[in-house]
Amino acid sequence: MSPLGEPARTLYVVAYDIPDDRRRTRVHKILSGFGKWTQYSVFECFLSEKERVALMEKLKRVLKAREDSVRLYPLCKACVEKVETLGSEKPKEEKVFIV
Repeated sequence: MSPLGEPARTLYVVAYDIPDDRRRTRVHKILSGFGKWTQYSVFECFLSEKERVALMEKLKRVLKAREDSVRLYPLCKACVEKVETLGSEKPKEEKVFIV
């Protein structure tokens, strides 16, 4: 938990390789609801454990196991701080405050 009582979030780099245009579009839309599209088939998602499980369940409903590949690479806090980028911003968690 964070100091504000929010669930801890981990940065996941999500990469996918899906040959079917329709399924690839559906996966892109699902991932857009969880993180930021950074490159052609790559998203950066700050997820709590509950959000990660929800994302995986949504993806499983769309993917064909024999044809498609989605990989989630978790980055520890120290690794996130060491990320180097050229031509774009470093990954950052978007804070949303509801009043």
